[in-house]
Amino acid sequence: MLLIKLPFLNKKTADQTNKQKLKQDNLPEHVAIIMDGNGRWAKRRGLPRFAGHKQGMDNVKNIVRIANKNKVKILTLYAFSTENWKRPKSEVDYLMKLPMEFLNTYLPEMIKENVRIQTIGDCNELPIHTRKSVQEAKERTSSNNGLILNIALNYGSRYEIIQAIKDVATDIKSDNLSIDEIDETLFNDYLYTKHLRDPDLLIRTSGEQRLSNFLLWQSAYTEFWFTDAYWPDFDESLFEKALSDYQQRKRRYGGI
Repeated sequence: MLLIKLPFLNKKTADQTNKQKLKQDNLPEHVAIIMDGNGRWAKRRGLPRFAGHKQGMDNVKNIVRIANKNKVKILTLYAFSTENWKRPKSEVDYLMKLPMEFLNTYLPEMIKENVRIQTIGDCNELPIHTRKSVQEAKERTSSNNGLILNIALNYGSRYEIIQAIKDVATDIKSDNLSIDEIDETLFNDYLYTKHLRDPDLLIRTSGEQRLSNFLLWQSAYTEFWFTDAYWPDFDESLFEKALSDYQQRKRRYGGI
């Protein structure tokens, strides 16, 4: 019997085909990622949750490199939400050390790759050692003009919107703003993301299919892409699959 090896059965060929589909003139400028599944990744391997978080932190470096290679201009990563404080104190304490460990390890590479580090969220509530590391990274990369690595730390979209409403009300009360001036463009200027365009593509790992209080306002017309892979397993082939799928979609923004 003559056996024929079909190309679609070859993973390497499939990956190459996927890469060929990427068009350089139709890539998302802003990709946001909900990095989910670190704990479950560790549990499946009989490891403590901390090991999953450590592996997930190391994967950030890989994804930044891949995003940079594919000409993504903004990469927003959901690192720690306002709800994550509900986790056990030992886990929260460990999570608060990860930004410092990541930046101490990879900041030189980020600088070399022309990455600019920014944050969204209420960083005033973070431990002082976390705030210092983040602030130093922002200052040392402030003159870089390549990929923006935007880290969401102590971020919650509902809190962000409520704070924006309060700031608008304060400006109205102080006669710095009239009600008639309020529109979507103006309201954007009161959000954490006022310096960024809205995400074109939002990716969530681990099989969950919800926003979990992440960029609710900004994601009104964002394309979503979900994968069952846990964050530590989210690799170049999956990232480029997400980019390829994005390129097949038609963004009409309510039009025809």
